[in-house]
Amino acid sequence: MTRVYLEKGRTKIVACALDWPGWARIGTSEDRALAALTTYADRYRLITAGAGLSFAPGPIEIVETVTGVNTTDWGAPGVPVAADSEPYGAAAAERTAAILQSAWRALDDIARSAPETLRKGPRGGGRDRDEIVAHVIDNERAYARKIGIRHRPFAARDRMALASLRTAILDVLGSPADGVPLTSGGWPPAYAARRFAWHVLDHAWEIQDKS
Repeated sequence: MTRVYLEKGRTKIVACALDWPGWARIGTSEDRALAALTTYADRYRLITAGAGLSFAPGPIEIVETVTGVNTTDWGAPGVPVAADSEPYGAAAAERTAAILQSAWRALDDIARSAPETLRKGPRGGGRDRDEIVAHVIDNERAYARKIGIRHRPFAARDRMALASLRTAILDVLGSPADGVPLTSGGWPPAYAARRFAWHVLDHAWEIQDKS
């Protein structure tokens, strides 16, 4: 059984796998969001394989439905759920660390093989490869503040600074914790794990699809 929750905004619905950080997709209806999640299972399986994890999703069980926020309608999971207040155990922390590292490697590999200029949308919108990678890194630095990490701004090409930031993220999300937010006004670790991994994979797959 695959535990999934739905985050319902005004215009978009996000379907998130509760126990698999990064496996989350968006649709304009509940059925479309769930169908997208199912469609991406094979792509997500490559990430779990890279993490050394066995991924065999069963039938979907909707375990919670929450009201979305503006972030939801932008197309991102933006709301922690009740299960996120439960203890964040060693197994979940280990799985998160492995998936995050695999997702980062996938983004690097996909970006390395992608053309610099990507195919644009029907009206010419969208970022190119290097802009997407920089966006992911900038957002990770912002997300890190939600788990108690403050890191100076740096250019996306500064690999030492990026490694330092990501090591700090792994130190936090790769460690067991209780279910309370990791800093005042911040995120509980289980939600943070899903948000970090989703953002990396969503943009890695965007580069792949637009190459």
